[in-house]
Amino acid sequence: MRIEIDKDSGFCNGVVSAIRKAEDELDRSGTLYCLGDIVHNSDEVERLRKRGLVTITHEELETLRDVKVLLRAHGEPPSTYETARRNNITIIDATCPVVLHLQKRIRESHDSRTGNETIVIYGKRGHAEVNGLVGQTNGEALVVEDLSGLDKLNYNNDIVLYSQTTKSLQGLSEMISAIESRKSPQSTFRYYDTICRQVANRVPRLREFASAHDLILFVSGKKSSNGKILFGECRDVNPNTHLISNPDEIEIGWLEGVNTIGICGATSTPRWLMENVRDHLVKITDHE
Repeated sequence: MRIEIDKDSGFCNGVVSAIRKAEDELDRSGTLYCLGDIVHNSDEVERLRKRGLVTITHEELETLRDVKVLLRAHGEPPSTYETARRNNITIIDATCPVVLHLQKRIRESHDSRTGNETIVIYGKRGHAEVNGLVGQTNGEALVVEDLSGLDKLNYNNDIVLYSQTTKSLQGLSEMISAIESRKSPQSTFRYYDTICRQVANRVPRLREFASAHDLILFVSGKKSSNGKILFGECRDVNPNTHLISNPDEIEIGWLEGVNTIGICGATSTPRWLMENVRDHLVKITDHE
């Protein structure tokens, strides 16, 4: 049986940078607070917890004083920075540069908008990155998860559309077409492709990888939005694709009649976890 790990899967640059900053501080002081899971992968979160990384909520942030807190790659709204200033908290900012740039663009768009302009963000409601983006507009932006969400728009108003950085290019294209077909002739519509290309460009390569194997094991945390999107792309070209969060979830029955297995993952999936899946497969197939 041939087992291959997709060389292009695993942490994106933003996640790599966030984890490196966390590890550097843990090497220095042994303890660091992180606002939310540093990455949407419970195994990686647990690895860093054992090194001294303490995951906190926004409510817990309000009670802390005189400590260091890491802001993960997803980014945060302005209110988080204000809380840190008020509580004398030192921020270690690991916000992804792509997200920071998008936050700036949305903030500028909000500050310069006309009276009847609606800022729309194509993204997952409640997602950490989206919360940070909406925060740039004082909570006034409209978050749209899918085409049905467009029913909330007033098409007599001017509309400007942005996207969460990890959404699919196809989904954004469908959003643009739908708004263009529904907007009033008197209103203006501007849109910006703000999807991270490092993430988006994985799709064609991942589809090619998935089609080259009998079985695909897609390794991802259950909370990862990017993981859900990429898993769907794999399953679209290879129905024999299974989503797992760790090696323990592999079922022996999946391996029957299989000659090649591909292992791949999300931008929040650590390389070591995909290697653990490979090692587990080698172990159980050797015992058969």
